[in-house]
Amino acid sequence: MTDTLALAPAPQSGPVFDLDLRCADVLDTARDMRTFLLEPADGQRELAYSPGQYLDLAFDLDGEEVHRCYTLSSSPLRPGPLAITVRRVPGGRVSPWLHDRFGPGATVRARGPLGRFSTADHPAPAYLFLSGGAGATPMISMTRALFDAGSAADAVFVHSARGPEHIPFRRELELMAAAAPALRVHHLCEPELLTAEALADLVPDLPAREIFCCGPAGYMAAVRAMLPAGARYHQESFTVEAEPVAAGGFAVRLARSGVDFPCPPGTPLLRAAAAAGVTLPSSCGEGLCGTCVTPLVQGSVEMHHNGGLGPRDEAAGRILLCCSTPLEDLVLDA
Repeated sequence: MTDTLALAPAPQSGPVFDLDLRCADVLDTARDMRTFLLEPADGQRELAYSPGQYLDLAFDLDGEEVHRCYTLSSSPLRPGPLAITVRRVPGGRVSPWLHDRFGPGATVRARGPLGRFSTADHPAPAYLFLSGGAGATPMISMTRALFDAGSAADAVFVHSARGPEHIPFRRELELMAAAAPALRVHHLCEPELLTAEALADLVPDLPAREIFCCGPAGYMAAVRAMLPAGARYHQESFTVEAEPVAAGGFAVRLARSGVDFPCPPGTPLLRAAAAAGVTLPSSCGEGLCGTCVTPLVQGSVEMHHNGGLGPRDEAAGRILLCCSTPLEDLVLDA
């Protein structure tokens, strides 16, 4: 038995795999949430990843390639298929299609694993997992991995949901908590809300824990506001803005792919790329996770990040696309 989970993080300098995955099965996980079990279409490969990482999936929707990022909800320590768990978003484009039309035998192009939102990157003796809605997916992956490793790390899993029928993985979490004294699970259903007082009651030693948070933007903002200064906090979201940006500005070239796109002054590179229809690896969008780290080959930027880039990377000329704005024309190693 180990003190903490110590899986080696997957490399972040490029995709670990880029291949077709075939749907092996679909499971109902909660109301409006389904889990899709995926395995390599060629049947030949074992795919390594860290708990909490995600895949960039390219779906063929009526002849158009549409990308979405989905966190792996499976544990890397368990044999068998990969799993993503997807909530149906009313009015959404991909999630209703997945729920209604994507089933056993269907294939999807996958690139990854991506992201550093993982216990493997932040080993600690104690964790707090906070989630709302579909934000439970990276939390269940990390919790499963801790459980599967026989870790002695103390973990508290707190999930907020609209009602009991909306709680994903409920029975499994109860079984794991019953078998592992170091794991405690709490579910808060409306009208019961997560407040600073409730959090202090549930986790009185909160400052001593490594905190992971995922859920709707409002939920994560509320969580950050109730945490004490200096809390070791990590969050995950897939909310890169893709709205149009003003024309003109600086020219950005991706050296490896040969793609060019414009980036207006004051516009983060990741936002400008998304507006131009260019998909780049990303996760939190807030300079926290380091997923969008990219070498800057030519040019200069203004960058204000939140700890997602280490001094060594910065000294080597790497930047975070989500929080870098160009000061001149750029060439990126991407």
